[in-house]
Amino acid sequence: MAREQNIAAQERFGEAVNTGNLDVFDEVVAQNALDHDPAPGQGRGPDGFRSFFSTMRTAFPDFAVEVEHMTATEDDVAIAYTATGTHEGEFQGISPTGKKIKVRGCQIGRFEDGKLAERWGSSDELGILKQLLADGDPDADKGLMDKIRDKLTG
Repeated sequence: MAREQNIAAQERFGEAVNTGNLDVFDEVVAQNALDHDPAPGQGRGPDGFRSFFSTMRTAFPDFAVEVEHMTATEDDVAIAYTATGTHEGEFQGISPTGKKIKVRGCQIGRFEDGKLAERWGSSDELGILKQLLADGDPDADKGLMDKIRDKLTG
């Protein structure tokens, strides 16, 4: 039962991020939840996640996360995802560009009593910055392996 409860909590977390209804974090994140890879200044618990995603949704009002793969145990839920959005507000000192971003990431969440208690994860923040600062270079958002493959396959 815990596995299904944790998956449901992870899915509600994702819905909150995608809809901007960040008050849902109070229901699915433990009060003292620890993000082991926090954004600068991000606190613990629901308020920490609310602060981070409020910032993201201010910079990218259509910010959305699509889960590409999910796996779960009795205590943990791991996801691989793609995040997208349109840069319409300031992001890390960069004025709005109107550019669309698309990056990948992964997250492992440990759950207690159906709430996120700990999070480890990584999003391609450098990829976001490269896409925002690119001057029309169609390869600017490609990773090194994609560029190598393109060179080899002509």
